[in-house]
Amino acid sequence: MDANAMINEFSSRFERRPEHIFFCPGRVNLIGEHIDYNGGKVMPCAISLGTYLAISKNKDKLLRFHSLNFPETIELHLQESYSKTGKTWFNYPLGMINELLQEGNMISGLDMLFNGNLPIGAGLSSSASIEVLTAFALNQLFGMKISNKDIALMGKKVENEFIGVNSGIMDQFAVVMGKKNKAILLDCDTLEYEYLPFETGEYILVIINSNKQRRLADSKYNDRFAECGRVLKALKKKLNVTHLCDIDLNTFEEHRHLIDDPVLDKRALHVISENFRVGEAKDALKANDLASFGKLMYASHQSLKDWYEVSGKELDTIVEFCKTYEDCIGARMTGAGFGGCAIALVKKNKFDDFFSKLTSYYEEKIGYKPDVFASETGDGVKELKTTPVT
Repeated sequence: MDANAMINEFSSRFERRPEHIFFCPGRVNLIGEHIDYNGGKVMPCAISLGTYLAISKNKDKLLRFHSLNFPETIELHLQESYSKTGKTWFNYPLGMINELLQEGNMISGLDMLFNGNLPIGAGLSSSASIEVLTAFALNQLFGMKISNKDIALMGKKVENEFIGVNSGIMDQFAVVMGKKNKAILLDCDTLEYEYLPFETGEYILVIINSNKQRRLADSKYNDRFAECGRVLKALKKKLNVTHLCDIDLNTFEEHRHLIDDPVLDKRALHVISENFRVGEAKDALKANDLASFGKLMYASHQSLKDWYEVSGKELDTIVEFCKTYEDCIGARMTGAGFGGCAIALVKKNKFDDFFSKLTSYYEEKIGYKPDVFASETGDGVKELKTTPVT
């Protein structure tokens, strides 16, 4: 759906043209999983899929939330603060509005229509896309002068405190700061970042949605967060560190005896080795060595499967097939896991064949089909130009 289609949908619901149309992408994480909340470095990129918002101010002192993806709509009177309401979609924009209000910003009534082409609950950051989109739009509408980096930090705060998921900063940062044909190397502790070339040449980035949905707040995501805290507490008996990712592999081996739980030992192995893999992936991209990058993707998935235990039959089936497909040089789950999506690097001229064979293989093993699509890297959140009324 483009901006003009959003105008038509908005007009049919609110009987007037929207004042603005905004778009925020989703993201995939190329490598560096479950280390954003452990102070590590991650390598996401924004993608071409995302969320649209058509929006106008109103004089009714009402916040009206509509979506083309969900049947629920709600009208709320303007007030000084808001609380989470059940598990409905509009908690994400509502949480951002609440945070803006708590920061002392003033808003008017708003008519809002959201529409996304990201699969919901698939690990492509649909929630971060909505959060960032809302704050960016209101920042523009009301001249709040909030930096993009601060919008990302606000999104993380809303995810943690309003929604109740102990996620890191990666998702919001990636969808705010994304650039076409670039990966972002982000230090989740300091927020220092750099853009890396992500020129895939004869290959394309393929996103495979397992179609097994999960909700982070209902999954074991928060359990992993807590487990990492327990590991860090044990290691800090001898090590002066702030985050697990402050520890290198050699130092970990020397102090591994401090962890007396084999499950926690595996969690630490993943976090520390994954952070090291991100550094190797940076070198591979700078050298335009996609083959080495692909091998690191496979190693990342194996670690997530065996040591962090956040994969699952569906995602493992996708990666198993990719390993047998000659023209795929790397694949891994992306996002929090427990379902959701995998990514793969596949030769462009083999995409249709890959699509067909993977779909058949997956359906035979799992019982239903995945969604398979080629993706491009994209720019971060922005306002879209619209055709003026004539």
